[in-house]
Amino acid sequence: MADEKDRLGEKLHQKEKAEEDRYFAERDRELLARLGNRRDAEKLACPRCGKALAPVVYQGVTVDQCPACQGVWLDRGELEALAPRERESWLGRFFYRPK
Repeated sequence: MADEKDRLGEKLHQKEKAEEDRYFAERDRELLARLGNRRDAEKLACPRCGKALAPVVYQGVTVDQCPACQGVWLDRGELEALAPRERESWLGRFFYRPK
């Protein structure tokens, strides 16, 4: 009889643990979804003046430009994508100077 109580108690404990795990997994999914939605809604701000940056396509690469101060901000990979196309400009000379 004591053995049956132990098994029943263990089963109840496992059920409580499973319900707790399910609750926290659902809560984590909701928090991640809210965080993802907030990131999509947020616009990047200009480091110089703080205005919202607008995406602009330049030679097939989307860069961020500030409409207020006209600054252009590049994300990872955008500079490397533009540099080979600008071999004769200061940007190209900076990346492709003779060694």
